Amino acid sequence: MIHVLAYITAKPGLRDALLAEFHGIMPLVHAEAGCIEYGPVIDAPDFGGFQTPVGPDTFAVVEKWESAELLRAHVAIQHMQDYSARTKDMIANRVLHVMTGA
Repeated sequence: MIHVLAYITAKPGLRDALLAEFHGIMPLVHAEAGCIEYGPVIDAPDFGGFQTPVGPDTFAVVEKWESAELLRAHVAIQHMQDYSARTKDMIANRVLHVMTGA
């Protein structure tokens, strides 16, 4: 299994619009071969000292894929290319970690 942790920082004030675009592609991604989990998460409130917040403009995407090959197919699929084109001007930074079980 392949895990992806993606941290996406929107340009100031655009996180909600970017999340709306993201939610729009989720059904298409969930229908892809090999998709086990794919969804955005934001900071949980009120966790104080032991939490390191990602901030008000950032969200993380938690993904699980059956294989590296199916993740590579996901990256190349047309609806992801379209999503990237629609959102490129909304994103300030993106960090992706592709990982496997330890």
